[in-house]
Amino acid sequence: MAENATDGEHPHPHGVFGSLKKLAVTLLGVAQTRLEILSNEIQEEKIRIGQILVLGFVALFFIALGIVFLAAFLTVLFWETHRLFVLGTLTLLFFAAGAAAVLLARAKANEGSRLFTDSLGELAKDKQHLSRP
Repeated sequence: MAENATDGEHPHPHGVFGSLKKLAVTLLGVAQTRLEILSNEIQEEKIRIGQILVLGFVALFFIALGIVFLAAFLTVLFWETHRLFVLGTLTLLFFAAGAAAVLLARAKANEGSRLFTDSLGELAKDKQHLSRP
């Protein structure tokens, strides 16, 4: 009649406490899964941001180098006739491009991130499943 029980556990818990224990185990499993998803999203976001930063710095370096050589080329090209006009125009263009970049960066920062969207979606699904009768 007596079944083997190891470490004080009953193989078939009965009653309210058994149901509560099963519920707690299920909830902990769901919480663990959601935290793992959240951790994965954070890691993916860190990698994505790192890649964007590296590529952005490389792009900025080469674009800046190209702009400096273009400015030098145009200045030398028009040295005898319009060197001040070329230098002034290029200076204004550089300032305008810098201001546009600042405005775009501010808009991008205000746009927000998609971080945690998958986790929030999964939690909403869990809430719907749990609220069903």
